Order: sequence, then structure tokens, then C-alpha cells
Amino acid sequence: MALPNEYLKYPIRKYGMDQDYYDWSITFRRTPVVWPNKARVALWVTPALQWYPMDLEGKPVAPPGMFNRPYPDYRNYSHRDYGLRVGVFRVMKLLDDLGIKASVPMNSAVAERYPVLVEEVNKRDWEIIGHGVHMGRMHYEGMDENLEKEFVSESIATLRRISGQPIRGWLSIGKSESSKTPDLVASQGVEYLCDWANDDLPYEFRTSKKALWSMPHTLEIDDRHLLFELKQRESDYVQQIKDQFDTLYRESEQYGGRILSIALHPWVIGHPYRIRYLAEALRYIVAHDGVWAATGADILDTFRKQQG
Repeated sequence: MALPNEYLKYPIRKYGMDQDYYDWSITFRRTPVVWPNKARVALWVTPALQWYPMDLEGKPVAPPGMFNRPYPDYRNYSHRDYGLRVGVFRVMKLLDDLGIKASVPMNSAVAERYPVLVEEVNKRDWEIIGHGVHMGRMHYEGMDENLEKEFVSESIATLRRISGQPIRGWLSIGKSESSKTPDLVASQGVEYLCDWANDDLPYEFRTSKKALWSMPHTLEIDDRHLLFELKQRESDYVQQIKDQFDTLYRESEQYGGRILSIALHPWVIGHPYRIRYLAEALRYIVAHDGVWAATGADILDTFRKQQG
């Protein structure tokens, strides 16, 4: 039996991509960006401060670092809490010693429960990035839009109220979004989004509310991903950061300024036996000429001014 002619017709197929958030372009063919003082690489360090509730269910979407034992899972709860009590202060001391500014993705529950951490971030003139309410409130396709709107507005409003910062950036928990998330964060006055891991430089990101910018927040050299999930050796982690930097530093000679994103979780990297490996990687980077340690907002402002 012959197939009908309609069988090979695809009414929704068209040239281009399967979404309209941004235009496709090749990084290496764009106008070169120039960082302050003609720096070659902008170093963007993002230590995330996250609160895992004791009754974390992980439904319908499990967050990164999800507990794996029955309630009450004191072992894993306290292991995550280590980052807020101990690990983050090791990370802060290291960045202070090296003169590195940071952007801090922060659950609003952290700001409410640990206001001293907000004070520590503010006194260093670091940036706070919106990072959801807490690790039990993931964003996902199919969730009630009003509930997601409540999560976004609660997170951003709480961080703004407690920190006094404008909260210009947003990183979804686990980089997990629904199709409404970009619209919702844009409607709250957020200027840049860190969830899309498809470039080495910022690019314009369209929503129905207003334009956002997508920032190249790393997934590949994320400490939790490499050390906790993939169980790689710390020495490999250091080498991967160095290799990432070396390639970007070399490319900057021909293609203009680049961004090195280093995503950290103090409950992972802040342990005594691990912090020295982060120190080794960062000391290697800052020993090079032409490295600009900056916040995401600083990087975006500089980049945006150079776009025609």
C-alpha cells in the first residue's frame, strides 16, 4: 500500500533552531571585546550558597546534590550545611588573599537563615545572584505558572530586601527552567541569565517581557559536577581549570577578550583537603598578565557597552 503524499510533509519544520530565544552565531566571527586595561581573560568566580531543607523530596525533579537516604537524612543534610558554616569561609579567605571578586548565587532561604553571610558578601563588594528560594524548589516544565512566578518573585524580593543589592543576575537551581522561567525573571528586572551553557561570551536573549543577556556560566568545570558526581580526582580538577584557562588565554590573542567561569560549591570545594587544589588553580591563573577578576554584572556592563 502506497504512503499518502502528506506522510512526508512536516508543517512545523523550518530553517533555523527549535526555539526563538536567541540568534545563532559563531563566537569566533564576532567583533572582539576589550576588557578593562586590555585584559585578555575576565575571571568570573561564582561560589553558590545553597540551603537544602531536611524534608527534601526531590519531586518531580531532583535537585543537584539530592539526598539519597530516608528522612531524616542527617548525614547528607549536615554535609550540605558544612558549606555555609565552614567551607564558604575558606573560599572567602582564598579569594581575599588573591584579590578576586566574586558573584554569589544565593538561595533566598540562605539570606533569611544566615544573614551574616549576606554581610560577608556585601563587605567584600561582591555581587549576589538570584538562585531560587531553596534547593527543594526546582523549576521545571509543566509546573503551575503562578507557583513558579511566586518562587521567582519571592527569591528576588527577599534577596533585594536583605542585601540591598539590585540582583541583576539569575541562576536557576540545577540550571533547570520551564519555558516560562526567562519571562518570569525578566519581569522582575533581572538583566542576565546563567542557565544556558552554549557559549563562551554573553549574547542577547529574548523574552516576551524584555531582552535578557545570557552569561557563560560553566557546567564543564563545576566542582560539584566533576568531584561529587563524576568522582574525578582533585588533581584532574586543577588540570582541567588550567587547560580551560590556557585555551581561552591563547584564543584571546586573535579573537579578543574571553571569560573564564569557575563555578564553586563551598560544601564541595571548602573541605580542608580540597581547598588547596582550588588555590593552586587560581594562583596559576592570576599569575598571568591580563587577567581581570570581576563580577558577572561588571563583565556584562563592559561587554554591553561595546555592542553596536
